[in-house]
Amino acid sequence: MGKIHAADRAAFAWVASHHVPWANKALPALSRAANHSRLWAVTGAGMALSGGRSGRRAALRGLGSVALASTVSNVLLKSWVRRPRPVIDAVPMARRLSRQPWTTSFPSGHAASAAAFATGVALESRPLGVAAGALAGSVAFSRVYTGVHYPGDVLAGAALGAGLAAVTLRWWPTRPVEAATAPQPRGKVPSLVDGDGLVVVVNASAGPEGDTAQRLRELLPAAKVVERGQDGDLVALLCEAAREAQVLGVAGGDGSVNCAARIALDRGMPLAVFPAGTLNHFAGDLGLTRLDDTAQALTAGEAVLVDVAELQRDHSHPFSDDGEELGPELFLNTFSLGVYPDLVRFREELERKIGKWPAMLVGLVRVLRDAGPVKMRVNGRPRSLWLIFLGNGEYAPEGFAPTYRPDLTDGLLDVRIVDASRPLARTRLVAAVLSGTLGTSRVYEASTARTMHLSEIQEGAELAVDGEVRPGASQLRVAKGRRLMVYRPEGALRD
Repeated sequence: MGKIHAADRAAFAWVASHHVPWANKALPALSRAANHSRLWAVTGAGMALSGGRSGRRAALRGLGSVALASTVSNVLLKSWVRRPRPVIDAVPMARRLSRQPWTTSFPSGHAASAAAFATGVALESRPLGVAAGALAGSVAFSRVYTGVHYPGDVLAGAALGAGLAAVTLRWWPTRPVEAATAPQPRGKVPSLVDGDGLVVVVNASAGPEGDTAQRLRELLPAAKVVERGQDGDLVALLCEAAREAQVLGVAGGDGSVNCAARIALDRGMPLAVFPAGTLNHFAGDLGLTRLDDTAQALTAGEAVLVDVAELQRDHSHPFSDDGEELGPELFLNTFSLGVYPDLVRFREELERKIGKWPAMLVGLVRVLRDAGPVKMRVNGRPRSLWLIFLGNGEYAPEGFAPTYRPDLTDGLLDVRIVDASRPLARTRLVAAVLSGTLGTSRVYEASTARTMHLSEIQEGAELAVDGEVRPGASQLRVAKGRRLMVYRPEGALRD
């Protein structure tokens, strides 16, 4: 260790004896800006506001990594190692900080936070990660240049921060860049030049503000674009569009796409999905992140086949206040009952602001605090459950916040159950989610199936179908078999 300390001091002395005139003001100012992670908070806010969905994910992971790295380096390791700060007599006055740090030296908390932020951002977005990495490297070097850290302190802090950012993958895995696998149909798909033969219904109330209809008219001038107002009947508009279209189109969120998919499937026609909702989970798995992606696929006649999961319900008790009976349904993404419908509501309120996994965790705590379990039979077995989740295809990651599908035609249902019959089930569930040990928790079950039969479902238990809350049923049979043709350009990528 003596040789390492000697080399560290020699490296510090070499940096102190060399300087670049422009850096004498820039690096101390940058070092001060990073105090209390202010620089990373401002940078993260900028990414979240201007970087789109990937920018928000990058900012959230980066700032979460900073919080973790700052706690470990400044609270735990500094008080344990207690290495004195360097003697700064050899450092020119022009580049010293106006206020010298009073804490111990090892590891550098600034370097740990900088590396944690840059690594967290890079895990979500390489372009943003390159920019964050350059800024982080400058902050780390400034700590040696201003004389407040040995190079070894900075290197150790940077390694610590990068490692802790990588640890966040245990709770919140990244999504792959490639879109989900899906086969091309055997027959020829209609190529609609300028959208000729397309009738697209725009659900103007589905997502963020913006003139989606006008943009579609510009992209596909020969298409017929129908706008649904606040009080319009979406299903009726889609049925009318399907009667006169060669290809049915829908612009909206997952609930709107679900309605259109059912109509297109029943009529045996292809579907064009234009992502114009708030979250666009189905379009995201397909790799449709912009209106232009779907327009490109329509023009080129490029499409894929995707699995559809179908619900068959009974009518043994009313589904709505007026006793309306609903017919067979389908889902493209997910189905659930138990506390999950309430959890969906809370999650969607927060997901755009803080990301899916944190929103899921906050919603989980809020819902489990007040909710009660639901009794039912699952494939004939009596169960008391906090929730049962079924995905149309196997989802990743394996934990409590399924995010994406690698394959849209695997023929499987992703089954996830939280058992309410075990002691302290709620507390154990939250603890397992926080610790990243959900896969080994006895209150959580994950499996796959090709069919599911739910019977004797407790009255009043609502369903969540593709993010939309629906009235319940006393019996449900879920199966897969049919496939839907959806336009997607070759080489599609996720956002």
